[in-house]
Amino acid sequence: MSGRTRTRALSGLLAAVLSLLVGACGTWPGPGDTADDGLRILVPNTPGGGYDTTARTVARVLEETGTASDMEVFNLPGAGGTVGLRRTVDERGNGRLALQMGLGVLGAAHVQGAKVTVARTTPIARLIEEPEAVVVRKDSPYRTLADLVTEWRNSPGGVTVGGGSSLGGPDHLLPMALAGAVGIQPKKVRYAAYDGGGGDLLPALLDGRVDFATSGIGEFLDQIAAGQLRVLAVTSDRPVAALPRVPTLKAAGIDLVFDNWRGIVAPPGISSADRKRWIEVLTALHTSRQWKAELTRHGWTDAFATGGAFATYLARQDKAVAELVGHLGLD
Repeated sequence: MSGRTRTRALSGLLAAVLSLLVGACGTWPGPGDTADDGLRILVPNTPGGGYDTTARTVARVLEETGTASDMEVFNLPGAGGTVGLRRTVDERGNGRLALQMGLGVLGAAHVQGAKVTVARTTPIARLIEEPEAVVVRKDSPYRTLADLVTEWRNSPGGVTVGGGSSLGGPDHLLPMALAGAVGIQPKKVRYAAYDGGGGDLLPALLDGRVDFATSGIGEFLDQIAAGQLRVLAVTSDRPVAALPRVPTLKAAGIDLVFDNWRGIVAPPGISSADRKRWIEVLTALHTSRQWKAELTRHGWTDAFATGGAFATYLARQDKAVAELVGHLGLD
């Protein structure tokens, strides 16, 4: 082989290798491609909570439908989700990472005065809404919401409410708003924070360490079905299909509607191509029959929105939560 021929051969080999490397590192498999995607979803609380359940359901459905493979879900709890938020912001430009977040992260950031806010992330998609529930254990003396409210008014400090989120999260904001709606000063509410409704909160409720709990209905559906827990009310504006006999707060005479939501954001500075691909992957998730089945199973409400629509919603929610935290004197 001549020197010129050898050089051409080596050049061709080098070009082929570079092409493979670029293909492996710089492109996304499309929906239905079974190549490993290496996508990661960061969950900012402990296993078993609402964020964790949502993220792992997303990952499983994406793999079942062949939309994405080798998707990793990992937990980084702390400070009501703001540790995970900080990690996401610090991963600037990482188009393979996303943060499972929602109302709780917004609230925690404002209550704690966090230096990092969701305004510094890249909005990808809102996935679901979920009403909260007011729940007691099966042997609780509170048979109705009226029973609970009567005792709570008489002795605000003598009734402990537990929630699966830290200060500023939905499970914390709800009892504060509920207290205000029934004439109790929010600052008198005795709130015990646990990390994850289906995680640490459930044993605390069952063991009697808290008198009642507020959390997403999906957290407790199994225990409700098994008769371990009783739901006194749901916070949506209409009855929930998964709990058709449970009254809303409004039906129980309390003028309050409260909905939690969950979505996905990415680090700042990701490429437009990566943002587009995340949206495409989650849109494919949203249209799948498997995802629709999961919505029913968990009692979630479809609230899908992407791109600019989600960015606008996120900005409005951030402002509304800041105002609510200030109104309740939690900042």
